[in-house]
Amino acid sequence: MRALRPRQIAYFVPDIEIAAKAHSAAFGSGPFFVFRHVPLSWSKHRGIDQPFDHSSAYGQWGDVMVEFVQQHNSEPSACHDIYPAGSGRFGLHHIAVWVENLREAIAEFAAQGTHLAQHSCTSTGMEFAFLDAVVSLGHMIEIYEGSGPLKDFYAMVHGAAQDWDSRDLFREL
Repeated sequence: MRALRPRQIAYFVPDIEIAAKAHSAAFGSGPFFVFRHVPLSWSKHRGIDQPFDHSSAYGQWGDVMVEFVQQHNSEPSACHDIYPAGSGRFGLHHIAVWVENLREAIAEFAAQGTHLAQHSCTSTGMEFAFLDAVVSLGHMIEIYEGSGPLKDFYAMVHGAAQDWDSRDLFREL
């Protein structure tokens, strides 16, 4: 497998707005684009259909996107693999990378011992997967294909951070 550049660092948090506000105050990240109850077509956790009701806030932190993820339901997920529902625990959840082919990358990572934890698809058809690297790295790895719409989203978030005056921290998607 070739070198994969980190595109995003993500934290699992109890409240995306509180976490984004604290991160922005500490590191100057932002502005944050908030997507509430991200609509999914389907989601499988460890091969079993599971609802994954979550909201995310996406902002720019230097050269990398930072995401805060909040899960609204208590069903099993890659988030709850690390931070069990009701535990009150939260923290670093994943590093995201772009791959050429999602299914091939899942197989390549599995051959190296990093197995699929969750595979989901948004209502717009974008698939993403969480690979379980908790034993080796302490977090999940998120992979998705660096397609046109995804690249456009990353560019939009990055562009909003250029010359940002720290006002209007949140923007709804």
